[in-house]
Amino acid sequence: MINILFLGDVVGEPGRLALFRAIPEFREKFGVHAVIVNGENAAGGRGITPAIAEKFFANGVDAITLGDHVWDQQELIDKIDTMPRVLRPLNLQRNNPGRGSVLLDTPKGKIGVVSVIGRTFMRHPAENPFTTAAEEVQRLKQEGAAAVLVDIHAEATSEKIAMALHLDGLATAVVGTHTHVQTADARVLPGGTAAITDVGMCGSRDGVIGRDAADVLTAQITAMPCKLNIGGWPARVSGVIINAHTKTGKAQAIRTFNWDYDR
Repeated sequence: MINILFLGDVVGEPGRLALFRAIPEFREKFGVHAVIVNGENAAGGRGITPAIAEKFFANGVDAITLGDHVWDQQELIDKIDTMPRVLRPLNLQRNNPGRGSVLLDTPKGKIGVVSVIGRTFMRHPAENPFTTAAEEVQRLKQEGAAAVLVDIHAEATSEKIAMALHLDGLATAVVGTHTHVQTADARVLPGGTAAITDVGMCGSRDGVIGRDAADVLTAQITAMPCKLNIGGWPARVSGVIINAHTKTGKAQAIRTFNWDYDR
């Protein structure tokens, strides 16, 4: 059995610090073989820097997926070609730097990770995520992946559900990110693909999707520009654990969790 831990969008310092505390607990309690994290909002809520990515790896993260804030930090643009485990969405423009998939070596075999971005209500021009993801999953399996996880970073729930159905029986898991609120639809589809529309986030539990609640309320009530600071503690770590068969790559189960941490 391959056990894959996927953690949702990490938002700011509370999300990062809670994540670093949670990973060893998950590895010990659930025998996790690979840890994949969406680092989309790790640097002050907008993108990720190479230095933060290296801290993720030093604290047990195996691969980082990104999304619509992928190019918000210039330092990452300059260095992403040298960071093969930091994945920008695969279906961005072909001349964009970086890569959108990786093969991870684990004690249970190779695990493929694919990052794609949706097109509905998203700001980046992107190629078709459905054909792109299917082709890449097939390629990774041909290269020896025992299991393949796809992160679809998208706004529309319909697009994420459709992607899971499209890849059912091909990918081991299709997990949704971007909206930061965990959905209640985690399941294993008939073809053996684990799916969830959104895994949630790692960030301020009592904020508004990771931002300070008072700032967000001011902006909403007054309709005036307002800086949306990162929310404070306690922090919530949300995500899923996927159990997959080592020979078939089919998911056996998907489990959701929400763990809270004080500073």
